[in-house]
Amino acid sequence: MSALKTHPGNYFEDFSVGQVIEHATPRTITAGDTALYLALTGSRFVPGCAEPFAHSLGFPETPVDDWLVFHMVFGKTVPDISLNAVANLGYAAGRFLAPVYRGDTLSAVSEVIGLKENSNGETGTVHVRSIGQNQLGETVLDYVRWVMVRKRNKASPAPILNVPTLPDAVPVEALAVPDGLVLEAYDDARAGSPWRWGDYAVGEKIDHVDGVTVEEAEHQLATRLYQNTAKVHFNQYEQGQGRFGRRLIYGGHVISLARALSFNGLGNAFKIAGLNGGRHVAPCFAGDTVYAWSEVLAAEAMPGRVDLGALRLRTYAVKNRSAADFPGRIDDGYDPAVILELDYWVLMPR
Repeated sequence: MSALKTHPGNYFEDFSVGQVIEHATPRTITAGDTALYLALTGSRFVPGCAEPFAHSLGFPETPVDDWLVFHMVFGKTVPDISLNAVANLGYAAGRFLAPVYRGDTLSAVSEVIGLKENSNGETGTVHVRSIGQNQLGETVLDYVRWVMVRKRNKASPAPILNVPTLPDAVPVEALAVPDGLVLEAYDDARAGSPWRWGDYAVGEKIDHVDGVTVEEAEHQLATRLYQNTAKVHFNQYEQGQGRFGRRLIYGGHVISLARALSFNGLGNAFKIAGLNGGRHVAPCFAGDTVYAWSEVLAAEAMPGRVDLGALRLRTYAVKNRSAADFPGRIDDGYDPAVILELDYWVLMPR
């Protein structure tokens, strides 16, 4: 009999602080990937849609959507980090450091930076810092996430408690501006919005108005595009016997839908620069209709630039109700409609 050659994924006991995991299957980004991403999300931010516009900003070609880059890197990590996850809990300290273009090849490596066994003794929380690099070895993305992972054996001893201290937000001076970015020829009409950085006020809330219903086929296709193998998204036989009785929509698909919806009100937020924090508050299922709204948390001038500013936004995605009354946090929890809270920096012309 041959030895077992398949890999069931890592359980909580398999992780140790300081452990470094090089993830399999580097991924070359093609024009087909970017076209499919637009088809699945409906994103309209113009640098990723129009090559002449991208050239006018100093890009050699249309850059790959920042969230597509995130999902591709995230997908690499799933078989090793979260194949046996109960839930992906949150994000922090994320920076989008360099543009990615068609033809670039992305790979990922993660370091375990924290472990905490949960009180039920059946699961634990694993903190990892994941880095995405291109074929030149340049880091294009760096972020932290934490995930609840099942234990293989409840009787396994708990590891030494180690929970990392993470920043509330990425400092604006740590945000990366793409090399060669120029904004003199930035065209508001073609970008789809007259509102620039100085037109937004801290505390302002923006209802993005539109809603989109998530279909079973599209979220399955999107998650496969990123090679995310998490069982909760694909295995109806197994999930049918679980807590919800059905497959969960990948939370990253909700992030992308919220970003696409935010074009209506934030059309000049042409680049994601930092991921300060995020939480998948509640599950989303096929058939749910997603709406979104955003609040401006901060407006900062970019150091050394008179033409560029950064907005810190908190975007909520909600399901099966309008976002017109801005459902979000209530007391110590969230409005029942909220499925995503995301805190991030965008770049915008001044």
